[in-house]
Amino acid sequence: MDAGLIVLILIVGAAGFAVLLYNRLVALRQTRKNAFSDIDVQLKQRYNLVPQLVESVKGYAAHEKQIFEQVTAARAQVGQSGGSGQ
Repeated sequence: MDAGLIVLILIVGAAGFAVLLYNRLVALRQTRKNAFSDIDVQLKQRYNLVPQLVESVKGYAAHEKQIFEQVTAARAQVGQSGGSGQ
């Protein structure tokens, strides 16, 4: 009876360890899925921000073009008047 009790304790202990190990593996798998989902969300947000960035750059480029045209016209005007500016 003493040997049977030891075997029973070992079987119950092994089963308990297997259950704990299985639960830990399931939790790790869920953590991995959540991490990859977070990466997907970040990539989608980045993808959605690219068109907005392009539009911002286009708007600034138009403003920059206008400024350069004004600077060029001012330089030409100064050059025509013959002033050295000093």
